[in-house]
Amino acid sequence: MNPVKVLAIDGPTASGKGTVATRVAEALGWNLLDSGSIYRMVALAAIKRGIGLNDETALIPVAEQLDASFNHGRIILEGEDVSVVVRKEETGNAASKLAALPGVRAALLERQRAFREVPGLVADGRDMASIVFPDAFLKIFMTASAEARAERRYKQLIEKGLSANIDSLVLELRERDLRDASRPVAPLKQGPDSVLLDTTQMGIDEAVQFVLDRAHERLAGKTGN
Repeated sequence: MNPVKVLAIDGPTASGKGTVATRVAEALGWNLLDSGSIYRMVALAAIKRGIGLNDETALIPVAEQLDASFNHGRIILEGEDVSVVVRKEETGNAASKLAALPGVRAALLERQRAFREVPGLVADGRDMASIVFPDAFLKIFMTASAEARAERRYKQLIEKGLSANIDSLVLELRERDLRDASRPVAPLKQGPDSVLLDTTQMGIDEAVQFVLDRAHERLAGKTGN
């Protein structure tokens, strides 16, 4: 049993889990794993090489040999800063497609687990609690309505100077939710031991405090819902 504690936050895209995970990690002074960025970088690397997103045989070595790193908030792929392009909707949709492939998920499993270092790890994604870190001391499942998530994503994209259409975002989010929830390997779903956090009517500060309160309860040996 690895003694380094993990706080796992899973949920659909644009639920706010990335922002919450970042702030919780900062508050605890722990390491952070943004697993979604890893899958997005595999997608970018595959597209760059002209590899189809359903070509599992060709994608596995790309995942295994991925030259990627996180440097002070920047996402580096093969020596190039891809912090902006990795957040584009088309990149996320591409990542969602290859993430359904068992071979790709297996190739990235140990790479994700390697982020588990002292003093602790906050990991966000879609299967952090169920597959990657099943022994996490606290498991949070963050969600929100598709409309609320689309509005948040729209604001994020506009702030970054990227084009966006709110109706298209709602449709894309629903399609991704269905794809992520119905894939045969590591489907997106709330586990029986995960705490539900619905952020539809909740601000980021409130969501962060919710997670921190549960974390402190668990770390202090108390029970909490």
